[in-house]
Amino acid sequence: MIGKSEKRIRLIAHIVLIIMSLLALLPFLLLIAASMTDEKVALVEGFRFIPGAFSLEAYQYIMKQSTMIFRAYGITIFTTLVGTGIGLTITSLLGYGLTKDIPGKRFFNFFVVFTMLFNGGLVPTYLIYTKYLHVTNTIWALIVPSLLLNAFQVMLVRNYFATSIPESLLESAKLDGAGEMAIFQKIVLPLSKPILATVGLMMALAYWNNWTNGLYYLDDPKLYSIQNVLNAINNNIAALTSMAGTGLYVNKSEIPTLTARMAIAVLGILPMLCIYPFFQRYFVKGITLGAVKG
Repeated sequence: MIGKSEKRIRLIAHIVLIIMSLLALLPFLLLIAASMTDEKVALVEGFRFIPGAFSLEAYQYIMKQSTMIFRAYGITIFTTLVGTGIGLTITSLLGYGLTKDIPGKRFFNFFVVFTMLFNGGLVPTYLIYTKYLHVTNTIWALIVPSLLLNAFQVMLVRNYFATSIPESLLESAKLDGAGEMAIFQKIVLPLSKPILATVGLMMALAYWNNWTNGLYYLDDPKLYSIQNVLNAINNNIAALTSMAGTGLYVNKSEIPTLTARMAIAVLGILPMLCIYPFFQRYFVKGITLGAVKG
Protein backbone atom coordinates (compact mmCIF):
# COMPACT_ATOMS: atom_id res chain seq x y z
CA MET A 1 0.00 0.00 0.00
CA ILE A 2 1.16 3.51 -0.80
CA GLY A 3 1.36 5.73 2.28
CA LYS A 4 -0.12 9.21 2.53
CA SER A 5 3.30 10.87 2.51
CA GLU A 6 4.27 9.07 -0.69
CA LYS A 7 0.96 10.02 -2.33
CA ARG A 8 1.57 13.63 -1.34
CA ILE A 9 5.06 13.54 -2.85
CA ARG A 10 3.73 12.03 -6.08
CA LEU A 11 0.99 14.66 -6.28
CA ILE A 12 3.51 17.48 -5.84
CA ALA A 13 5.81 15.89 -8.44
CA HIS A 14 2.94 15.64 -10.94
CA ILE A 15 1.94 19.26 -10.35
CA VAL A 16 5.53 20.45 -10.85
CA LEU A 17 5.90 18.41 -14.04
CA ILE A 18 2.59 19.70 -15.41
CA ILE A 19 3.65 23.28 -14.75
CA MET A 20 7.03 22.70 -16.40
CA SER A 21 5.34 21.06 -19.40
CA LEU A 22 3.02 24.03 -19.80
CA LEU A 23 5.95 26.43 -19.57
CA ALA A 24 7.65 24.50 -22.39
CA LEU A 25 4.47 24.42 -24.48
CA LEU A 26 3.37 28.03 -24.07
CA PRO A 27 6.07 29.57 -26.30
CA PHE A 28 4.98 27.36 -29.19
CA LEU A 29 1.34 28.28 -28.69
CA LEU A 30 2.28 31.97 -28.61
CA LEU A 31 4.33 31.51 -31.77
CA ILE A 32 1.37 29.98 -33.63
CA ALA A 33 -1.01 32.67 -32.35
CA ALA A 34 1.45 35.40 -33.31
CA SER A 35 1.73 34.05 -36.85
CA MET A 36 -2.07 34.38 -37.19
CA THR A 37 -2.27 37.91 -35.83
CA ASP A 38 -2.97 40.92 -38.02
CA GLU A 39 0.27 42.80 -38.66
CA LYS A 40 -1.09 46.25 -37.70
CA VAL A 41 -2.60 44.92 -34.46
CA ALA A 42 0.66 43.12 -33.62
CA LEU A 43 2.63 46.35 -34.08
CA VAL A 44 0.31 48.25 -31.72
CA GLU A 45 -0.68 45.63 -29.13
CA GLY A 46 2.07 43.06 -29.41
CA PHE A 47 1.47 39.32 -29.47
CA ARG A 48 -1.18 37.51 -27.45
CA PHE A 49 -2.28 33.91 -27.02
CA ILE A 50 -5.66 35.01 -28.38
CA PRO A 51 -5.02 37.29 -31.39
CA GLY A 52 -6.59 40.76 -31.17
CA ALA A 53 -7.37 40.47 -34.88
CA PHE A 54 -7.12 37.17 -36.72
CA SER A 55 -5.27 37.22 -40.07
CA LEU A 56 -3.54 34.73 -42.38
CA GLU A 57 -1.75 37.47 -44.29
CA ALA A 58 1.67 36.20 -43.23
CA TYR A 59 0.97 32.70 -44.58
CA GLN A 60 -0.47 34.17 -47.77
CA TYR A 61 2.72 36.17 -48.21
CA ILE A 62 4.83 33.02 -47.79
CA MET A 63 2.58 30.87 -50.00
CA LYS A 64 3.25 33.21 -52.90
CA GLN A 65 6.46 31.17 -53.00
CA SER A 66 4.50 27.89 -52.75
CA THR A 67 6.26 26.15 -55.65
CA MET A 68 9.65 26.76 -54.11
CA ILE A 69 8.44 25.83 -50.63
CA PHE A 70 6.90 22.49 -51.70
CA ARG A 71 10.06 21.59 -53.61
CA ALA A 72 12.15 22.53 -50.57
CA TYR A 73 9.97 20.34 -48.33
CA GLY A 74 10.53 17.43 -50.71
CA ILE A 75 14.29 17.98 -50.67
CA THR A 76 14.31 18.26 -46.88
CA ILE A 77 12.29 15.06 -46.43
CA PHE A 78 14.57 13.22 -48.85
CA THR A 79 17.80 14.39 -47.21
CA THR A 80 16.42 13.72 -43.73
CA LEU A 81 15.37 10.15 -44.56
CA VAL A 82 18.49 9.26 -46.55
CA GLY A 83 20.92 11.00 -44.19
CA THR A 84 19.32 9.50 -41.10
CA GLY A 85 19.26 6.01 -42.63
CA ILE A 86 22.91 6.10 -43.68
CA GLY A 87 23.97 7.78 -40.45
CA LEU A 88 22.20 5.18 -38.31
CA THR A 89 23.82 2.37 -40.27
CA ILE A 90 27.33 3.76 -39.89
CA THR A 91 26.86 4.73 -36.24
CA SER A 92 25.40 1.39 -35.18
CA LEU A 93 28.10 -0.58 -37.01
CA LEU A 94 30.88 1.45 -35.41
CA GLY A 95 29.24 1.34 -31.99
CA TYR A 96 28.90 -2.44 -32.22
CA GLY A 97 32.50 -2.81 -33.37
CA LEU A 98 33.77 -0.79 -30.41
CA THR A 99 32.21 -3.29 -28.00
CA LYS A 100 34.24 -6.15 -29.42
CA ASP A 101 37.77 -7.23 -28.50
CA ILE A 102 39.39 -6.31 -31.78
CA PRO A 103 42.95 -5.17 -32.51
CA GLY A 104 43.25 -1.43 -31.95
CA LYS A 105 40.04 -1.20 -29.91
CA ARG A 106 41.53 1.27 -27.43
CA PHE A 107 42.86 3.46 -30.23
CA PHE A 108 39.49 3.58 -32.01
CA ASN A 109 37.69 4.39 -28.75
CA PHE A 110 40.20 7.17 -28.08
CA PHE A 111 39.84 8.44 -31.65
CA VAL A 112 36.06 8.69 -31.34
CA VAL A 113 36.26 10.49 -27.98
CA PHE A 114 39.00 12.78 -29.32
CA THR A 115 36.66 14.07 -32.02
CA MET A 116 34.25 15.18 -29.30
CA LEU A 117 36.86 17.70 -28.19
CA PHE A 118 38.66 18.75 -31.37
CA ASN A 119 37.88 19.14 -35.08
CA GLY A 120 39.66 20.39 -38.17
CA GLY A 121 37.81 23.69 -38.31
CA LEU A 122 35.63 25.26 -40.97
CA VAL A 123 38.22 26.12 -43.64
CA PRO A 124 39.82 22.64 -43.98
CA THR A 125 36.36 21.05 -43.86
CA TYR A 126 35.08 23.36 -46.60
CA LEU A 127 38.10 22.65 -48.81
CA ILE A 128 37.72 18.87 -48.45
CA TYR A 129 34.05 18.91 -49.39
CA THR A 130 34.42 21.33 -52.29
CA LYS A 131 37.78 20.39 -53.84
CA TYR A 132 37.98 16.66 -53.12
CA LEU A 133 34.43 15.38 -52.59
CA HIS A 134 32.88 17.88 -55.06
CA VAL A 135 29.53 18.21 -53.27
CA THR A 136 29.02 21.84 -54.34
CA ASN A 137 25.59 22.41 -55.91
CA THR A 138 24.54 18.77 -55.57
CA ILE A 139 21.95 17.13 -53.34
CA TRP A 140 24.84 15.47 -51.48
CA ALA A 141 25.86 18.86 -50.13
CA LEU A 142 22.90 18.54 -47.75
CA ILE A 143 23.75 14.96 -46.74
CA VAL A 144 27.47 14.21 -46.76
CA PRO A 145 28.78 17.01 -44.49
CA SER A 146 26.45 15.86 -41.71
CA LEU A 147 27.44 12.21 -42.13
CA LEU A 148 30.71 12.73 -40.29
CA LEU A 149 30.04 10.68 -37.21
CA ASN A 150 28.74 12.38 -34.13
CA ALA A 151 30.93 10.97 -31.37
CA PHE A 152 28.29 11.50 -28.69
CA GLN A 153 25.80 9.40 -30.65
CA VAL A 154 28.39 6.70 -31.30
CA MET A 155 29.15 6.46 -27.58
CA LEU A 156 25.43 6.30 -26.74
CA VAL A 157 25.00 3.36 -29.13
CA ARG A 158 28.21 1.69 -27.94
CA ASN A 159 27.21 1.94 -24.26
CA TYR A 160 23.75 0.59 -25.01
CA PHE A 161 25.18 -2.41 -26.86
CA ALA A 162 27.68 -3.04 -24.06
CA THR A 163 25.25 -2.79 -21.13
CA SER A 164 21.80 -3.70 -22.45
CA ILE A 165 22.45 -6.65 -24.78
CA PRO A 166 23.05 -9.82 -22.71
CA GLU A 167 26.44 -11.31 -23.55
CA SER A 168 25.05 -14.79 -22.89
CA LEU A 169 22.57 -14.28 -25.74
CA LEU A 170 25.37 -13.39 -28.13
CA GLU A 171 27.44 -16.37 -27.00
CA SER A 172 24.47 -18.69 -27.57
CA ALA A 173 24.11 -17.39 -31.10
CA LYS A 174 27.81 -18.00 -31.76
CA LEU A 175 27.49 -21.57 -30.48
CA ASP A 176 24.64 -22.05 -32.97
CA GLY A 177 27.01 -21.02 -35.76
CA ALA A 178 25.88 -17.42 -36.32
CA GLY A 179 28.47 -14.96 -37.61
CA GLU A 180 28.97 -11.42 -36.36
CA MET A 181 26.82 -9.85 -39.08
CA ALA A 182 24.02 -12.33 -38.49
CA ILE A 183 24.15 -11.66 -34.75
CA PHE A 184 24.16 -7.92 -35.39
CA GLN A 185 21.21 -8.02 -37.78
CA LYS A 186 19.01 -10.64 -36.12
CA ILE A 187 19.73 -10.12 -32.41
CA VAL A 188 21.42 -6.81 -31.65
CA LEU A 189 19.37 -4.50 -33.88
CA PRO A 190 15.91 -5.88 -32.89
CA LEU A 191 16.83 -5.44 -29.21
CA SER A 192 18.12 -1.91 -29.76
CA LYS A 193 14.97 -0.08 -30.85
CA PRO A 194 15.10 2.48 -27.98
CA ILE A 195 18.63 3.68 -28.70
CA LEU A 196 18.21 3.53 -32.48
CA ALA A 197 15.01 5.58 -32.25
CA THR A 198 16.77 8.06 -29.96
CA VAL A 199 19.82 8.51 -32.18
CA GLY A 200 17.66 8.46 -35.29
CA LEU A 201 15.52 11.29 -33.90
CA MET A 202 18.64 13.30 -33.09
CA MET A 203 19.94 12.81 -36.64
CA ALA A 204 16.58 13.60 -38.20
CA LEU A 205 16.28 16.82 -36.19
CA ALA A 206 19.82 17.81 -37.19
CA TYR A 207 19.10 17.22 -40.89
CA TRP A 208 15.72 18.93 -40.77
CA ASN A 209 17.01 22.04 -39.01
CA ASN A 210 20.33 22.28 -40.85
CA TRP A 211 20.77 25.33 -43.06
CA THR A 212 24.54 25.85 -42.85
CA ASN A 213 25.27 23.14 -45.44
CA GLY A 214 23.06 24.91 -47.93
CA LEU A 215 24.66 28.23 -47.02
CA TYR A 216 28.20 26.92 -47.55
CA TYR A 217 27.84 24.57 -50.49
CA LEU A 218 24.76 25.59 -52.52
CA ASP A 219 24.28 28.44 -54.97
CA ASP A 220 21.35 26.87 -56.83
CA PRO A 221 18.01 27.79 -55.16
CA LYS A 222 16.41 24.67 -56.67
CA LEU A 223 18.43 22.57 -54.22
CA TYR A 224 17.56 24.59 -51.12
CA SER A 225 16.12 22.79 -48.13
CA ILE A 226 13.12 24.21 -46.32
CA GLN A 227 15.37 25.95 -43.80
CA ASN A 228 17.38 27.64 -46.57
CA VAL A 229 14.19 28.73 -48.33
CA LEU A 230 12.65 30.13 -45.15
CA ASN A 231 15.90 31.91 -44.37
CA ALA A 232 15.89 33.40 -47.88
CA ILE A 233 12.27 34.55 -47.42
CA ASN A 234 13.19 36.07 -44.07
CA ASN A 235 16.12 37.92 -45.65
CA ASN A 236 13.83 39.03 -48.48
CA ILE A 237 11.41 40.53 -45.96
CA ALA A 238 14.28 42.41 -44.36
CA ALA A 239 15.38 43.65 -47.79
CA LEU A 240 11.88 44.77 -48.69
CA THR A 241 11.59 46.59 -45.38
CA SER A 242 14.87 48.41 -45.95
CA MET A 243 13.70 49.47 -49.42
CA ALA A 244 10.36 50.79 -48.17
CA GLY A 245 10.08 54.51 -48.75
CA THR A 246 12.80 54.58 -51.42
CA GLY A 247 10.35 54.19 -54.29
CA LEU A 248 11.28 50.52 -54.83
CA TYR A 249 8.38 49.35 -52.68
CA VAL A 250 5.10 51.15 -52.30
CA ASN A 251 4.03 50.83 -48.68
CA LYS A 252 6.06 49.60 -45.75
CA SER A 253 2.90 48.83 -43.77
CA GLU A 254 1.92 46.25 -46.39
CA ILE A 255 4.93 44.08 -45.58
CA PRO A 256 4.01 41.50 -42.88
CA THR A 257 7.43 41.64 -41.23
CA LEU A 258 6.72 40.48 -37.67
CA THR A 259 3.97 37.97 -38.34
CA ALA A 260 5.74 36.58 -41.42
CA ARG A 261 8.78 35.75 -39.33
CA MET A 262 6.55 33.93 -36.88
CA ALA A 263 4.88 32.04 -39.73
CA ILE A 264 8.31 31.08 -41.07
CA ALA A 265 9.24 29.65 -37.67
CA VAL A 266 5.97 27.67 -37.53
CA LEU A 267 6.56 26.14 -40.96
CA GLY A 268 10.07 25.16 -39.94
CA ILE A 269 9.26 23.40 -36.66
CA LEU A 270 5.71 22.06 -37.15
CA PRO A 271 6.61 18.73 -38.85
CA MET A 272 9.11 17.81 -36.12
CA LEU A 273 6.63 18.78 -33.40
CA CYS A 274 4.11 16.38 -34.95
CA ILE A 275 6.61 13.52 -35.18
CA TYR A 276 8.29 13.83 -31.78
CA PRO A 277 5.41 12.45 -29.60
CA PHE A 278 5.63 9.10 -31.42
CA PHE A 279 9.33 8.76 -30.54
CA GLN A 280 9.19 10.23 -27.04
CA ARG A 281 9.07 6.96 -25.10
CA TYR A 282 11.98 5.55 -27.09
CA PHE A 283 13.88 8.82 -26.72
CA VAL A 284 13.69 8.89 -22.92
CA LYS A 285 14.53 5.20 -22.55
CA GLY A 286 17.38 5.36 -25.06
CA ILE A 287 19.02 8.38 -23.42
CA THR A 288 18.74 6.74 -19.98
CA LEU A 289 20.19 3.38 -20.99
CA GLY A 290 22.72 4.70 -23.49
CA ALA A 291 24.19 7.13 -20.98
CA VAL A 292 25.26 4.31 -18.63
CA LYS A 293 29.03 3.98 -18.66
CA GLY A 294 30.22 0.79 -20.32
